[in-house]
Amino acid sequence: MKMYLISDNIDTLTGMRLAGVEGTVVHERDALKAELDKVLEDREIGIVLLTEKFGRDFPDLINEVKLNYSRTLFVEIPDRHGTGRKPDFITSYVNEAIGLKL
Repeated sequence: MKMYLISDNIDTLTGMRLAGVEGTVVHERDALKAELDKVLEDREIGIVLLTEKFGRDFPDLINEVKLNYSRTLFVEIPDRHGTGRKPDFITSYVNEAIGLKL
């Protein structure tokens, strides 16, 4: 099983290539859709890493592939600018999940 990165910036792609993960850089919705279609056709790719910006800019497209393609795992990762989440997102998640205030 291989991992593949679809990024919105070259720095993230360069870092992942140093770790042995191939990928590509796209900026437009149509290019992202075409790249996702290409990745979904490759049966060797089991994990697709996507920078968080795609989830913010194109949530309908990302949610569609996450829900409809169970063979491939889609993981959103922060890019070089860090995460788009608020600083205490883990604490908030735990509070919501178990009702325990930390």
